[in-house]
Parts: sequence; structure tokens; C-alpha cells
Amino acid sequence: MAHVIKRILLKLLWVGVVFFGITVISFWVIHLAPGSPTDLQTTLNPDAGVEARMQLEKLYGLDKPLHIQYANWLERLLQFDFGQSMSGDHRPVWDKIKERLPLTFGMNVASLILTLLIAVPIGVAAAWWKGGAFDKISTVVVFIGFAMPGFWLALLLMLWLGINWHILPISGLTSLGHENMSSPAQIWDVTKHLIMPIFIYTSGSWAGMSRFMRSSMLEVLRQDYIMTARAKGLPSHVVLFKHALRNALMPVITILGLSVPSLIGGSVIIESIFALPGLGQLFFQAVMSRDYPLIMGSLVLGAVLTLLGNLLADVGYGLADPRIRLGQGRQR
Repeated sequence: MAHVIKRILLKLLWVGVVFFGITVISFWVIHLAPGSPTDLQTTLNPDAGVEARMQLEKLYGLDKPLHIQYANWLERLLQFDFGQSMSGDHRPVWDKIKERLPLTFGMNVASLILTLLIAVPIGVAAAWWKGGAFDKISTVVVFIGFAMPGFWLALLLMLWLGINWHILPISGLTSLGHENMSSPAQIWDVTKHLIMPIFIYTSGSWAGMSRFMRSSMLEVLRQDYIMTARAKGLPSHVVLFKHALRNALMPVITILGLSVPSLIGGSVIIESIFALPGLGQLFFQAVMSRDYPLIMGSLVLGAVLTLLGNLLADVGYGLADPRIRLGQGRQR
């Protein structure tokens, strides 16, 4: 028990060190970009001169050395205060983030579930019937999925399904008159707006995951214990699902853990194309307006999701392979 607690404490300590390093580098990098919030607020105002700009810098604390700015920001962060936005309505950063979080999180969770439901069966079937017709067809389809940029596919779907055939809406989250619809009609209206974005999310990830699943399954099927199970006359479905699949899921668990940070980064392009009010669009607007507190709030959320994804991957390893349980294996 003491060994387990020690490993957990060391892991938490390492997570804290990594998080601190991420915030230091991020805070330094965003200040390297040309321009500042005060430049964008005073450039288009003919009455704003150098004195007004200096007052704004003092108001935002930008007149202080960079390490002092970081220390002040870190002190607020330890109090769970992300600060005030420097652009737009100057609302608290966390209020802006939590308004956009449910949409982005929901789309990515739906995409991950669909990706698993599509990629795992395709990878398993392609490995089981290696060299067969299904394997060859799936390989061609996967290569097409790899080669097709998400933004290009999004524009094609918008042209075909939205403009030419008028099947699905091409932008926004709701239609005009959404408030006057019944509850089922409102749900269907939101669903129609999200079909294409979720499809783009899924199409960009299932191809790679199915290839990983196929490679991992092929490696497992060559193991001695699989050959022994077959030699004992066990049914094919027992060999495949009870003995091989669990061990073959390890690379997929890694990919899932690394997919968690894409809640923000991978959403920028899709949410901008479809004009969806999510975290990706908010982050893009923050970068363009040099809104330092909002940028750091988004990056902190991304860092937390990254570390959480790694932790979930470790937990997933333990669930998929009982031999991996927080390093409880004894030294031989």
C-alpha cells in the first residue's frame, strides 16, 4: 500500500512540474508575437495617442517586466481566477470558457465514440482476414481518409449537402426561429447543425486509429498464446475477443489519451468553418485580438486536458492489462 501511495504522490509531483513548465513556456511564447491588446485597441482610434496606450498598459499590468506579469498571473491562477478578458466585453475569462465548453466537449466525445465504433471493428476485421478483400478495400479507404484534408472535406459537404441539395444547414448552431420551436424540434434543429462537424471530426481520426488497431491486432495474433489457444480448438470468436482483443487495445488507449487535448486545438478549424460558438472559435478570436488572459486560460485548459489524458491512458492500461496496476508488479 505504501508503495502505491508513493508512486501516486510522485506522479502528482511530476504532473505539477510539467504543468508549471507548460505555463512558463506558453506565457513567454504568446508575448513574443508582434502586437499587443493595447495596439489593437488604440490603432483604429484617432483620439488615442501614446499617453492613452501607456494608461492601458498600466491598467492591464503590461508595463511591468514579464516575470512580474507571470508571477501575478500565477498567483491569480492558484486562486482559480483566470483574470478578465482584455477584448470585447472584458468579462471574466472563466465565464467565457465555460459558456463554450459544453459544445466543444460534446462534439469531441461524440466523435470519439463514433471513432471507436468504426475504427476498432475495421481494424480487427482487417487483421483477422489479412490479405483478403476486406483488408484491401479498407486499406484503400483508409489511405483516402489520410489524404483528404478536413477543411477541404468540410467545404465539399457544405457545397453538396447545404447549398446544392439543401439537406443540412452549413453554419451556426441553431436556425432562425429556434426559440419558437417545440422541444423535439429544437433538439433536431441542433442535431442537424452538428451532423457535418461531427462527421468531419470522426473522418479525421478513424482512419489512423483503424490502422493502429490492425497493426496491433496482427502483432497479438502472432503471439504464442494465441497459437496455443487455436491449437486447443477454441472457437475463433473466443480467441479473437477474449484473448487477442484486450491486448490489442493498448495502442488505441494511448491514442485516446492523446486525443483529449484536441478538445481545443482540433476544434479551431472546424468551428471556424461552421461558425460554431465553441472553444476553438473562442481561442482563435483570443489569439487574433492578443487577449493574453483568454489565451492563457485556453492553454491552461489544454494543458490540464493533456495531463488528464495521460492519466486516463494509465488507468486504461490497468483496465486492459491486469498486469499493469500503478506499478504494483513485484520485482523479480
